[in-house]
Amino acid sequence: MSTPAASAAPVRTAVVGYGAGGRFFHAPVVAGAAGCELVAVVTRSPERAELARAEHGVPVVGALEDLPALGVEAVAISTPAATHTALTEQALRLGLATVCDKPFALDAEAARGTVALAAELGVLLSVYQNRRFDADLLTLRRVLDEGGLGRVQRFESSFERWAAGDPPEAGAGLLRDFGSHLVDQALLLFGPVATVSAQTLGADGAEHDVRLQLQHAVGVRTEVSGSWKQAAPAPRFRVTGTAGTFVLDTPMEVQEELLLAGRTPAAEGEAWGAEPAHRWGRLHVAGGPVLPVRSENGRWPLFYERFAAAVRGTGPVPVEPADAVVTATVLDAARTSAAEGRTVVLG
Repeated sequence: MSTPAASAAPVRTAVVGYGAGGRFFHAPVVAGAAGCELVAVVTRSPERAELARAEHGVPVVGALEDLPALGVEAVAISTPAATHTALTEQALRLGLATVCDKPFALDAEAARGTVALAAELGVLLSVYQNRRFDADLLTLRRVLDEGGLGRVQRFESSFERWAAGDPPEAGAGLLRDFGSHLVDQALLLFGPVATVSAQTLGADGAEHDVRLQLQHAVGVRTEVSGSWKQAAPAPRFRVTGTAGTFVLDTPMEVQEELLLAGRTPAAEGEAWGAEPAHRWGRLHVAGGPVLPVRSENGRWPLFYERFAAAVRGTGPVPVEPADAVVTATVLDAARTSAAEGRTVVLG
């Protein structure tokens, strides 16, 4: 059965930036999403332009203002973090429906300004929280819906790995980079946060290890961590409730591995995003057995499928831009907490 987005003309979409993010996490996902058509790439790098033409056979231009002449309707901004606000606002002023990668902005004030501009212009805006469509998060949401954990008391979530070189998003730091996903997921699952504490290793804007403790208004305590130099990564999730604990060890989501290996949603179809059984999570029933938990398939293309539907007026955006303001507010509080060594209370 086709979706509303798929039954209409595909949304003509361009990817702005063709570094690792644009090349691996946007272009092939746009190309494999129902209702979308990748029609252009924006980059000023001759080497990256050559790659984009070879890999997708689309025109490559050097600036956003070149896109309307190509009939582009929507753009995905995947450039260094410090450029996100300016490029997103330029795209909005060109009348292009816009997806901005995380971090959406460097602070909450800038995020609010961009969201207000989109509302003033009446142009569609969303933030690329593709991690809402991770196999592991979709699985956890099913576990929570099934009630096997009882009342959740503590949520532990990590993006930890050992990697060569500097962390991604130079100039933004790991707190804004990994933290954008980790905090967004916590807010999505357990709602508003009342207090924020944080500790970081490395200078502000160049952290290589971050820890946050969030107290949610509903009473759940969240502890999230991100590390670029961790030889023994923590479990991706450990979620403790009154009836049991869900644990998922796999540190890297399967879709990331597949895309980095050159595999694509368009080529793999319904098999896309399947986790092998040895990577499934476990439900530790309080005082009882340990049960395997079948993983959901990862579904990053669903983000762009829903975005296309929103462009065509048949559904909401996949992530509301206001959510990016809330996430940025928590991350601002975390930076203050880490710098001043205190817990920050949110109003």
